[in-house]
Amino acid sequence: METTYLNVCDRPISRWSIVRLLKTVLLLLCVSFSSVYVQASDRSEGITISCKNESLEQVIHLIESQSSYLFVLNDKVNTKHKVSIKIENGNINAILNKIFQGTNMTYQVDGDHILISTTHKSIGLDETRQTTMIKGKIVDNAGEPMIGVNVLVKGTTNGTITDFDGNFLLNANKGDIIIISFIGYRSQEAQAAASMNIILKDDTELLDEVVVIGYGSVKKDDLSGSVVAIKAEEMNKGAVTSPQELIMGKVPGLSVSQGDGAPGAGSTIRIRGGASLNASNDPLIVIDGIPVSNDAAPGTPNALATINPNDIETFTVLKDASATAIYGSRASNGVIIIQTKKGTQDKIKVSYSGTFTAKDPYKRIETLDAQSFREVMQAQYPEGTAQSADIQRILNVYPNQSTDWQDAIYQTGLSTDQNIGIAGKAGFMPFRISLGYNTEKGTLKTSKYERYTGAVNLSPKFFDNHLSVDINVKGTINKNRFADSGAVGAAAFFDPTKPIYDEKNRYNGYWNWGIVQGAQADLATQNPLSLLYDRNNHGTTKRSLGNIQLDYKIHGLEDLHANLNLGYDVAKTTGRNFVNSNSVQSSLDKTFTGLGQGNTWNNLRRNHLLDFYMNYAKNIESIKSNFDIMAGYSWQHFYYANHDITYSNPTEDLGAKEGYTYDENERHYIRDDHRRIPYENYLISFFGRLNYNFMDRYLLTATLRRDGSSRFSENNRWGLFPSAALAWTISNEPFMKATENVLSKLKLRLGYGVTGQQEIGDYQYITSYSFSTNPNTTYLGTTLLKPNGYSPDLKWEQTTTYNVAIDFGFLNNRINGSIEYYQKHTKDLLNTISAAAGTNFINLITANVGKMKNKGVEANVNAIAIQSKDFTWEVGYNITWNDSKITKLTTTFNPDYQGIDAGTNQKHQVGEMPGTFYLYQQVYDENGKPIQNAFVDRNNDGQITEADRYLTHKSPMAKVYMGFSSQFSYKKWDLGFNLRANFGNYVYNGVASGNSTSNNYGGKGFITNLYNGFQDTGFTLLNTSEQMASDYFLENASFLKMDNLTLGYSFQNLFAAKLSGRISASVQNVFTISKYSGLDPECGAIDSNIWPRPRTYTIGLNLNF
Repeated sequence: METTYLNVCDRPISRWSIVRLLKTVLLLLCVSFSSVYVQASDRSEGITISCKNESLEQVIHLIESQSSYLFVLNDKVNTKHKVSIKIENGNINAILNKIFQGTNMTYQVDGDHILISTTHKSIGLDETRQTTMIKGKIVDNAGEPMIGVNVLVKGTTNGTITDFDGNFLLNANKGDIIIISFIGYRSQEAQAAASMNIILKDDTELLDEVVVIGYGSVKKDDLSGSVVAIKAEEMNKGAVTSPQELIMGKVPGLSVSQGDGAPGAGSTIRIRGGASLNASNDPLIVIDGIPVSNDAAPGTPNALATINPNDIETFTVLKDASATAIYGSRASNGVIIIQTKKGTQDKIKVSYSGTFTAKDPYKRIETLDAQSFREVMQAQYPEGTAQSADIQRILNVYPNQSTDWQDAIYQTGLSTDQNIGIAGKAGFMPFRISLGYNTEKGTLKTSKYERYTGAVNLSPKFFDNHLSVDINVKGTINKNRFADSGAVGAAAFFDPTKPIYDEKNRYNGYWNWGIVQGAQADLATQNPLSLLYDRNNHGTTKRSLGNIQLDYKIHGLEDLHANLNLGYDVAKTTGRNFVNSNSVQSSLDKTFTGLGQGNTWNNLRRNHLLDFYMNYAKNIESIKSNFDIMAGYSWQHFYYANHDITYSNPTEDLGAKEGYTYDENERHYIRDDHRRIPYENYLISFFGRLNYNFMDRYLLTATLRRDGSSRFSENNRWGLFPSAALAWTISNEPFMKATENVLSKLKLRLGYGVTGQQEIGDYQYITSYSFSTNPNTTYLGTTLLKPNGYSPDLKWEQTTTYNVAIDFGFLNNRINGSIEYYQKHTKDLLNTISAAAGTNFINLITANVGKMKNKGVEANVNAIAIQSKDFTWEVGYNITWNDSKITKLTTTFNPDYQGIDAGTNQKHQVGEMPGTFYLYQQVYDENGKPIQNAFVDRNNDGQITEADRYLTHKSPMAKVYMGFSSQFSYKKWDLGFNLRANFGNYVYNGVASGNSTSNNYGGKGFITNLYNGFQDTGFTLLNTSEQMASDYFLENASFLKMDNLTLGYSFQNLFAAKLSGRISASVQNVFTISKYSGLDPECGAIDSNIWPRPRTYTIGLNLNF
């Protein structure tokens, strides 16, 4: 058991001790050999102690190791004081009286805690001056008592520390100045008075000093790379389900694009635009020191979906290569480091947070109501035209029916998020335990999301604080009931003159086109409610992530640390997706008509990690230098396994079904070609870093990492990733002394580094074989294997980054920010190229042939605009300009190369932005109206063909994106909002292009509703395929959004229980300003029936006690 000293960053200490059993077990680790003899039992039986000329520190250890007492010492106590004592079966008071007899030390026993302090008379104190007994209490901002705060008469050594209730007694003279100080808080001075009540405020600058980076931490002032840390109190508030929502709009260079309206939907994260075309552009995510894979939690939107946002303490975003290169082959797209909340030195505190949310699906695709639809269709197909009879027959099946299909599929989504955390110090053990439950009812009927989370952190220290242990274990269960998002488009365009339900209860009671004579039901849109209720699609993901990190400060060489981190990340996903029997979906099943089928899945992801590094930090005053040197080794193993099985719904034996076998026990057919498919890969790394600080002005950071990956052949297995950064803190120069009151910070940073990209799949460099899925390709009843293509020379994509930046601060950093310029040059981009005849098993293979260049400017400024006693206004603004261009896609220059298809109506092409839209050029009349099915013949060959498409120079990538946040505080009230904007991004309006004409009857016996946009085009003919790819439907999707608006009220000391907390009300997705004509401009490249994002109303309650 170690003694607790308050001259390190201790917070107030608990009055409760840990469970005796746990304490006894862990104490065995701490018992040191000694020349003294101690024999004791619990307090009721007395303590026997015998020692001669031993230090006070050793005697305290002996008492603690054999009893339940915990000592708390003032930093003025002389722990080297020699003690000789011999007492048998004495009580603690008798022992302490003997120990402190004749010293300037005193003690106070409070339960299991013993507080030791010193009492000194002031130097040169005039004994004749009037003395006063000062009685005081010190609390923190939350009104909680602070233990161990130093209280000192200025200019003397006369002082004391506060007890367990924050109280103190001190003799002082009238007119004396009392200094109150505690590490991590701003010191205060006050004139002596008989009664003193002091509130200590956090020293935010001090608390901000240390920033977590790869394999260690660094003082914020010593950063030389592009690193942004976001603390919990700076994160976005409201109904936050996914962690990435916490930092939307907060970091320059970081773009977070929201997912759709599905409950638990994830977001797309990009740092400085990404650096790949065919591999991943997702940043590396590191959670409590564990780098996780993009596919760490299958069945969830991304690797962050299973992390409870309430457990996150900080996000650290590493943007340039000088900061990210320490992660080598996985860092080309940037790195996001997440630190979760830890145990503290405080007394045990319980925190509760709960939100209650209603989600309003307020947006609809603009289509016609039933009456308008009938009128338009009759005008489009008047009596006497070829289709008139069909149209009249279809419209008159239910002549008085009017259905709003979009209203039918949507509902108000009610959700709640409940979290409780217990943190503090029990005995010698800092700990934190949290539990969370989140349930969301989606805005699309049948959709539902549940998440159960639990987290435990233990962070004890042993051997006089030389060994620090950090243990983290997190567990999550995610349950999803997936709704078919295709119901959104189906509802928008289903015939509004048809009913929802069938009076004859066909198709499980849902009306469908198979009921109408002559309708080709296999081509028609299915009933939107049937899409939702006749499909049972749900999955469960169970994930556990944890690590134990040991940091040992070498005895006798305390500047040298050894750090070992052992971690794991295991996730298992199970689920099933079946259509109901007798549904319209099952009626269209060619194998099991009317019965239906589906599939189950069972996925496993396993990630094991071992990191070990040595760190030596030394400050050499004689040469005004500070060295921080680190070198280490990392081993990581990723294992994946997928097993999908296709079944029929339960049935009797229907006879032989090709490709299926009947299971009599389970009473269903099983598809024959299922099998468990495992994958794995290893990553081994050696890395090092040097941080050098000269005179607190000149900074150097250099890193080197060598990665070896089993994803590549032996010739390309290893990659070297260096980086270097220089920084000059100009504001610390002597010649800047005169400006320090105005220009408080000025730093110039330069950075260079090389990073890699290895998220390309496993073992593409060797020949692999697959089982044929064609039942006809068998030999003597055995399924044949077929070889796949391979790329023996495949290697890393590699990005070189250059960064120049200026950090600034004014008025003691009341206004602060930075401006950065960067360039990223990526080479060896993956592209599909032709394989020479006879050299491979396929004609097209993946190879490293491409290049791309990114450049941009980032700027941010944060300011406390107004600060008075009762009112504070804080603002933050950031802006990023990014430009990406592809510079090479082929091995040799080829002016006729057509580029890479990048999705519907998009291309990757040299000289263009990634994903540039590739469309036909619309022809317009003299009034500016588009002429249907008329396009510019760009190659002048007299016909419109694929060759007439052109690259529009427009991309879904925003040229400029920005964020603005504002926070007002008045007494106990606070009001805040967050704005986010994108400029220069384009979206192809697929909803409009596919529904731009009133001529929507194809002679198949069914009709669909009309999009209001047909009135803008005036189109009355059937659209050609070229019209569906016209640049008329390419729209500027720039937008300004208010993501969040929150009003809160904080309270303290509520009731007698000293309860503090905050109540809040917030709105998310408050408004969007955009010229885009579709539902939401933030919908990716192609807008095709996106599940609309709801407006969210939330009531929140936070309690601390």
